[in-house]
Amino acid sequence: MTTSCPTVQPGSFLTLHYRLSGPAGDVVNTFVSAPATLTLGTGELSPALELRLIGLAEGSRTTLELAAGEAFGPRSPDMVQWMARKELLDLGGAGESYAVGDVVKFPTPDGQGEFAGVIVDFRSDHKGEAVLFDFNHPLAGQPVTFEVQLIGVL
Repeated sequence: MTTSCPTVQPGSFLTLHYRLSGPAGDVVNTFVSAPATLTLGTGELSPALELRLIGLAEGSRTTLELAAGEAFGPRSPDMVQWMARKELLDLGGAGESYAVGDVVKFPTPDGQGEFAGVIVDFRSDHKGEAVLFDFNHPLAGQPVTFEVQLIGVL
């Protein structure tokens, strides 16, 4: 009697190492730390990445190449927005200092999760002090390399 390795299905609970990288290098790399655990279909990975995992067997390791924009969609100019500096200070405390390139996490409106934005610029003019954020995923609009090692599939 042969037993086959479990394969990834919609809703599978996975323990895995993965690395997401674009032209500028790694954005996420769990190979250098503890493996990640996630459930397919809960939004922890983009739908395009999840689709590439379906059918892979437990124990497999592979590297997948996704075309520009396939993994995280195109870059959207609407996702680059000014925020009053006071709002930022209210979120992080008055003692925080910020610089271009900093990643700032914000609570979702329902308070159940968070999202992040990267500081692109600062402004101080007749409208007041403001901070320009880019809320696009860092790999939006770029080709992505997705390396994955499936440790466990439940």
